[in-house]
Amino acid sequence: MVITRATEYAIRALLFLAKQPKGQIVYKKDICESQKITPAFLTKILQPLIKDGIVGSQRGVGGGFYLLKDPSRINILDVIQSQEGPIFLNHCLSPEEECSREKTCPVKNVWEEANRGLVKTLSDYDFQSLANCEKQKTGDNKTK
Repeated sequence: MVITRATEYAIRALLFLAKQPKGQIVYKKDICESQKITPAFLTKILQPLIKDGIVGSQRGVGGGFYLLKDPSRINILDVIQSQEGPIFLNHCLSPEEECSREKTCPVKNVWEEANRGLVKTLSDYDFQSLANCEKQKTGDNKTK
């Protein structure tokens, strides 16, 4: 499984927003410049996050984007699911899929365990922790 470019950029944009003071509206151009994202692509990738109540937007003069939730309550899994939907390592794990081998397949349990591990790991990393980690690595204790 490889995440899409949209998901990668959505994570980067959210991390940028997480480093801003709570409730601060960030101009689209500032996100685009800092993350090397085109304005049209940024709008496209933020739409699912707005729909899911993770990011807010304000139109007009002084408009931009801001986090609706505290960064400590948003994790990587939230962004991936917002962009791509639920994570299933194999089609047989999806509730919409039927598998004729389900009752006898020795591998399904492996897929389920691996899927649970991936989902847990992605859930463990919230954007406040990631922002703090980046500040430590760069020595930047100021908000950009």
